[in-house]
Amino acid sequence: MRATGVPAKHRAKKRLMKRARGFYSGRKNMYRHVLAAIKRAENQAYIGRKLKKRDFRRLWITRINIASRNEGLPYSRLIAGLNAAGIILNRKQLSELAIHQPEAFKAIVEQAKAAL
Repeated sequence: MRATGVPAKHRAKKRLMKRARGFYSGRKNMYRHVLAAIKRAENQAYIGRKLKKRDFRRLWITRINIASRNEGLPYSRLIAGLNAAGIILNRKQLSELAIHQPEAFKAIVEQAKAAL
């Protein structure tokens, strides 16, 4: 008796259709359109994950710049001072300090000023 690949193909199609649930019109129930829609969605999701990192870094830098300018030091000078002082904090941590612990951020800025 000849074995066909139909059950495996059916499972694969079922998995794809499940991932296309919520798509509009034929993009959710016509196999050829589902394939294209899912491929496009995955591509955009990949791009979006990269953009998310970029956007958050910009946000952190903006927050740090605002907070450090209030202490009398622009962002670029602050980062140079931190490097000179040997203080290793990433931008996310600096941003969180600037928002939630302004006293600690002020102390860090003072150390950066002293190092310059």
